[in-house]
Amino acid sequence: MKYAFIYPGQGSQTKGMGRDFVENFSIAKMLLEEASDSLKQDMAKILYEDEEKLNETQYTQPAIFLVSAMAHKIVEKEYGIKAEIAFGHSLGEVSAYCLNGGANFGDSIYLTHKRGQFMAEACKNKNVGMMVCLGLATNVLEDICIKAQKEGKQVWAANYNMEGQVVLAGIKEDLESVSDTLKEAGAKRTLLLKMSVASHCPLLQDSIPPFKALLETSINDSNIEIISNANLSLYKTKEEALQNLTQQLIKPVLYHQCVSKAKELGVTQFIEFGNGSVLAGLNNKISDIPTISINSVQSIQGLGSL
Repeated sequence: MKYAFIYPGQGSQTKGMGRDFVENFSIAKMLLEEASDSLKQDMAKILYEDEEKLNETQYTQPAIFLVSAMAHKIVEKEYGIKAEIAFGHSLGEVSAYCLNGGANFGDSIYLTHKRGQFMAEACKNKNVGMMVCLGLATNVLEDICIKAQKEGKQVWAANYNMEGQVVLAGIKEDLESVSDTLKEAGAKRTLLLKMSVASHCPLLQDSIPPFKALLETSINDSNIEIISNANLSLYKTKEEALQNLTQQLIKPVLYHQCVSKAKELGVTQFIEFGNGSVLAGLNNKISDIPTISINSVQSIQGLGSL
């Protein structure tokens, strides 16, 4: 069996996430307390009660990372399963790198908090947004984006989730202006997402210098190879991570291509660590490699069959 560990990104959060782990595993409770100390925030309150704060990018990102860390550490301790490869979706790539030896937990939780903060600051006073487009061929969507850019509009393909599901990022009114064009070209649906940042596009250029500076003092080499969202390269050194994790902020997430790359590398089982099962849902439509989502105590018991 060749495992790939995978980690979700922003949008996977829900109120109450992580509670099952904290109530049943001391290591999860310890991580929750360490996260609260590191960020000087009551993370239990953010996870379980304060949905408004949970949806603020600078807290969304560490909250998602925290629950992924709980799931990862529990499985590591209880089952000792080792992966040869890891990757994630957007923030999930940071989780993949840090949780597989790339950084200690305290530095990682602070890093994800500041990543969200830097992204929010880069988009401040800009009416930005993200919009999902369903049912349109990728090359057609990309041609429409290129044409819009030539007209001075700021719209980019940001997340390649699967064929026929691409998320665009940019200025909100520009996204709205291409919506009808996308539908006329054959899109089944377009929908503006509840996002206050425009991820994985040039509008985040200003977030790169402070994030890179923080990465410099936070990360080490990882223990296993990570698949880059931005260019599909395999990397594990700090030097490579500094390049890939900063470029990822302004480059599109090539998620379904990462899944295909993992298959080419001989992966036979995906294990998703974190809230929900967003990536498992995508994986099941992209590949025939099975995915187990570790998102509850009950789901952990399913590892016994591996």
